[in-house]
Amino acid sequence: MAILMRTALFVPGNRPDRIEKALNTKADMVIIDLEDAVPLSEKAIARLNVREKVSQFADRAIMVRINPLRSSYIQSDLEEAVVKGVKGIMLPKVEQAEDIREINRLLLEIEKRDSLPEGFFLVLPLIESGSAVQRIYEIVSTETKPQRVYTVAFGAADFTLDMGIEMTLEGSELLYARSRISIACRAAGLAPPIDTPFMLDLSDIDALVSDAKRAKRLGFQGKLVIHPRQIDPCNEVFSPSLEEIEKAEKIVRAFEQAEASGTAAIQLEGKFIDYPVVERSRDLLALANEINRKRG
Repeated sequence: MAILMRTALFVPGNRPDRIEKALNTKADMVIIDLEDAVPLSEKAIARLNVREKVSQFADRAIMVRINPLRSSYIQSDLEEAVVKGVKGIMLPKVEQAEDIREINRLLLEIEKRDSLPEGFFLVLPLIESGSAVQRIYEIVSTETKPQRVYTVAFGAADFTLDMGIEMTLEGSELLYARSRISIACRAAGLAPPIDTPFMLDLSDIDALVSDAKRAKRLGFQGKLVIHPRQIDPCNEVFSPSLEEIEKAEKIVRAFEQAEASGTAAIQLEGKFIDYPVVERSRDLLALANEINRKRG
């Protein structure tokens, strides 16, 4: 199931006014946060806010970042905030394959309780430590029944803290982790991953765009964002350009004509075109169509 996620906007679950504003933005996905952005004393009210806003915005794509599996809040998060209308959960602090099997077990209990189909809730693991990056293929290739993991997201703030390194505008310190995450998702047959938020300077849109382009070149489909001003620039970066769309249409059209005459590989404007190139072009056109559909 393809999910448009060029941008996924975090919003604290204890702030209903901000949740409503977030749900009225152009972010493809809104992630209501029950974890880091919510004080311990307000976890309960944040869960109630999720239920209220999910019901109020039934046509909106919403995920919930619950607290980690090894926290004391996990059961209450699942029982009170993971409800029909939520697309899925972001699971922080994922470290190993067993975490995926355990969240699957817990979600099956919730789905059974609410008479929902098995697999109703997707899981978006958050990769944010050195050990998680090291075990990334093990994590993304974990088999569960039903299959839960749509893709993963990268959290560079906790990753760099864990590694004892500094985040920079250049981003070279994230190259290995980003590459490993993207390759693992592809090898496991998952959707492309979602990149870390850009947090160094919220007012520096040029730096944000450069960071998003680096992630796109490495195979990421979108970016987590932490402020509404980051949405439009990231949506643009992760959307096909008019030139890319026209090129993809030309490739598919020429290949289909050649295939009809018994040829499975052609040259177009001096470049070799075969099935993998065509499939990439078709994926790009499908993304463009989904973006146009969302725009209405």
